[in-house]
Amino acid sequence: MLIDWLGQWQFGAGEWVVIGGGVALAYIVFGIAGFGTALVAGPILILFMPLSKIVPLLVLLDFVAAFGNLLPSRRDVARPELLRLLPCMAVGCTLGVIFLLNLKSDLLLLLMGLFISAYAIYSLWIKARPAQLSAAWSVPMGTVGGMFGALFGSGGFLYAIYLNSRLPKDEARATQSALISCSTVVRLSLFALAGVYSDVPLLVLAVCLLPAMALGLWVGRRLTRRLSREAFVRLVTWLVLASGIALIGRYLST
Repeated sequence: MLIDWLGQWQFGAGEWVVIGGGVALAYIVFGIAGFGTALVAGPILILFMPLSKIVPLLVLLDFVAAFGNLLPSRRDVARPELLRLLPCMAVGCTLGVIFLLNLKSDLLLLLMGLFISAYAIYSLWIKARPAQLSAAWSVPMGTVGGMFGALFGSGGFLYAIYLNSRLPKDEARATQSALISCSTVVRLSLFALAGVYSDVPLLVLAVCLLPAMALGLWVGRRLTRRLSREAFVRLVTWLVLASGIALIGRYLST
C-alpha cells in the first residue's frame, strides 16, 4: 500500500536508509544551529529526486521542527528586528518560489552547488563576531534570505549574520527561530498556492520521513549539552563544502 501511495518514488531498502539518514543528519544540525536542513539533506536527496521536489518536502518537515524550537524561547524574541525582516523575507520568498518552479533542473543543480560551497567557505573563513550592522541591512538580508530559503531551502545563515551582529546570543537565536518559523509558513503557503502539494506521493514521503526528522532533533538537542555548538557546526560545514563541490562536479560532468 505504501509503495502505491509513493507512486514514482519506489525506493529500495538501501535507498530508504540513505534518505532517512540524510534527513536525520540534517535535523541534528537544525537542532543545534536552528537552520541548515537543506544544506545537509539537499545534496543527499538530490540523488533520488529533483530539487523542485526536495525544497517543498523539507519545508513540510521544517514546518513541524521550527515551531518546536520556537515555543521554549518565544519570550526572548526581539519584536522590532522581527518586524523589520518579515516584509523583506516575504518578498524574497515569493521571488524564490517563482525561480524554483521555472528554472531548469540542471541549472538549479549548479546554483545549489555554488550556493552551498559559498556558504561553507564563508562560514569557515569568518571566525570573529561581525561588527554591528545598521538596521538598513534588514532589507537586503531579509530579501535575499527569503529568496534563498525558497530557492535552496536555507536562507537562515543570512538572518543569523544580521541578528548576531545586533542582538545578544539568546535574543538572536530566539528571533531567528521566530523568523524561520514565519518563513516556513510563507513558503508553505506559496507552494500550496502553486499546487506543489497536490502531489500526493510528496506528502506521503514527508509523513514517512517524520520519524527521521524527530530522531535528528532529539539527538541535536542533546548534543548541544555535550559539545561546543561552534565546533559541531564547523565540522558539519566541512561536510557541506564537500557536498557543494560534489554537486558542481556532477553538473560539469553531465
